[in-house]
Amino acid sequence: MRLADWVIRDRVLPTADRTLIMGVVNVTPDSFSDGGRFLGADRAIAHGRQLSADGADLVDVGGESTRPGAEPVPASEEIRRVVPVIAGLAEAGVPVSVDTSKPEVAVAALDAGALVINDVTAFGHPEMAALVAESGCGAVLMHMRGTPRTMQQDPTYGDVAVEVRDYLVERAALGVQAGVERQRICVDPGIGFGKTQRHNLQLLARLELLVSTGYPVLVGTSRKSFLGRILDEPNPVERDVATAATVAIAASRGAAVVRVHNVEMTRQAVLIADAIVRSTDTEE
Repeated sequence: MRLADWVIRDRVLPTADRTLIMGVVNVTPDSFSDGGRFLGADRAIAHGRQLSADGADLVDVGGESTRPGAEPVPASEEIRRVVPVIAGLAEAGVPVSVDTSKPEVAVAALDAGALVINDVTAFGHPEMAALVAESGCGAVLMHMRGTPRTMQQDPTYGDVAVEVRDYLVERAALGVQAGVERQRICVDPGIGFGKTQRHNLQLLARLELLVSTGYPVLVGTSRKSFLGRILDEPNPVERDVATAATVAIAASRGAAVVRVHNVEMTRQAVLIADAIVRSTDTEE
């Protein structure tokens, strides 16, 4: 099956021959991996530019932590945090995504030059789908059971891969009904968002089920706690090799985009994975 291209505003991101990389810039004091490191706009912009130089196809800027147990942030504060960073990166020619579920933040981000809305609630706010349709931006729709405050309180599923697929197909259809063009939608199984370690591993093992929907699939495993439990490694920054392993597996199973903190290590992992499973070059 040929993997679908992803259209974001006036750009087409082809995914058939290689896996796209989305780098992470958290402009937050409390994100699980790098909270507080990039709170200042200048520092965050410099980091985003470095991620782009390292090989990121998109830089995802977020002003509200979605780690388990995280408290919500007012839209005004989220805007204050992310808009200068998005504007600075866009002015430098870096393609930018905004990680938000609030329409007012999304509007400000799009005005500042963002190309994608990365929505962990999958059009949970009724205005978000219409905003994507009107602006022509790209959208990432993620599966999450509950909210960041509650999502890890005994999540249960019958068949996690089937339930996540069905939910995301339903949310994407809602967007299409609101006028969002299908090719602008990317879906994300939400690794770590209302899932146990077993659920996360099953989603990665059966990723083809989500890929078969025809939507580009984004996978975000970077430095997450299920990797720490497997490794017995409490420090998120020390989980980059494990992240690279999951990235290679996701790419081999058809992921269109991987969202990571360490872009350089990821670039090496996906280059090898793509050379094995996506390359049409038959040269010896």
